Amino acid sequence: MPRPKKYPDELMDRGVRLVFESKRPIAHVAADLGVHPEALRKRVRQAEADSGQRPNILSTEEREEIRKLRREVHELRRANEILKSASVFFAKELDPDRTR
Repeated sequence: MPRPKKYPDELMDRGVRLVFESKRPIAHVAADLGVHPEALRKRVRQAEADSGQRPNILSTEEREEIRKLRREVHELRRANEILKSASVFFAKELDPDRTR
């Protein structure tokens, strides 16, 4: 279970908007909103990546896709191991003299 969020999404979204609209430093906006500057900085960087301003950082959609693909690979590897074990089991059943 993930840990609860320290700051509400609405507050962080407002902070990101203020940084972009006012062109003020992130630390100043964070102090005004009462959030930690690093938390707001990470959200601003992610918003920039999502909008295409930072091509070197993965966007939220890309992160979700990678997470989904990793989950799928894990499930497929697990299914593969089960199938290998089953094939060995049935091979022994069909040919009891066979050792493997």
